[in-house]
Amino acid sequence: MVNNSETTASYHDLTPDLILDAVDSQGFRTDGRLLALNSYENRVYQVGIEDAAPLIAKFYRPGRWSDEAIGEEHRFAAELAEAEIPCAPALAGPGGRTLHEHGGFRFALFPRLRGRAPELEDRATLEWMGRFLARIHVVGSQRTFTARPIFDIASFGDEPREFLLQAQFVPPDLEPAWRSIVDLALDAVRRCFARAGDVGMLRLHGDCHAGNVLWTDDGPQFVDFDDSRMGPAVQDLWMLLSGEREDMQRQLGWVLAGYEQFRDFDDRELHLVEALRTLRLIHYSAWIARRWDDPAFPVAFPWFNTPRYWQDRILELREQVALMDEPPLRPA
Repeated sequence: MVNNSETTASYHDLTPDLILDAVDSQGFRTDGRLLALNSYENRVYQVGIEDAAPLIAKFYRPGRWSDEAIGEEHRFAAELAEAEIPCAPALAGPGGRTLHEHGGFRFALFPRLRGRAPELEDRATLEWMGRFLARIHVVGSQRTFTARPIFDIASFGDEPREFLLQAQFVPPDLEPAWRSIVDLALDAVRRCFARAGDVGMLRLHGDCHAGNVLWTDDGPQFVDFDDSRMGPAVQDLWMLLSGEREDMQRQLGWVLAGYEQFRDFDDRELHLVEALRTLRLIHYSAWIARRWDDPAFPVAFPWFNTPRYWQDRILELREQVALMDEPPLRPA
């Protein structure tokens, strides 16, 4: 198996013929239909199969994950499927492998799942989500990742800050203000983590927002475990909350009403909600910056790296500093 971090593959070389040939190499007969799906970190396609349902082909970004880390992602999803948690585990090919290589690219194949966006303002939906997330966390707590990283301040806050400054993405006239507020924000994040104390870590979905959930009449289906890491349980919960504080406390109550039917929730983790949101905001800017030489990114994020973008981020982080000094959310 090729570790793609040692190749010079570029998405520029990922042609339709290569994609179809890669799927064919795993014993399928493609019919030429190819639909690019909404994914930027990796390249994901719906591929038509002769006399069968389409498959989803995911071509991993070169150099991002090791083979071992991708294998942990696949095994985690397989464990969830074995526990009858609706998700899309990678399909095993010849020899039982789920990670394949073709033309210098690593890829995996998945069954296609259908569904609609969940209605996160609905009580029944959020309780349902809470139940399934608790079940995911029960499975996630049974083993640990060793090749995949954890959600921590260093990798989601300190390192992205250094990258953005050293790469000079922040405009010079705004850099002092951005540097000052990001340092205040990271200090506040550290205080939140200190207040939470030594909370437990487990395997998570890691990026559990509405776009990674397909809703059906039978409930949620979870897709895209590419960002799965070790972290606190609340990381998979806070992205379901939105609106004013009163709204989020009501939504949190609904989520936890479902969650605690299957797993206890450590209330100390509520100190981390705004801290994790802050880390995500800092990490997100650095993520786009790291990918700026990928032609897909300037097209998808034309507003990035403009003065207005960084002005908005400064204001956003100021708001986060204030929120992190408030008492934590409590379920209503």
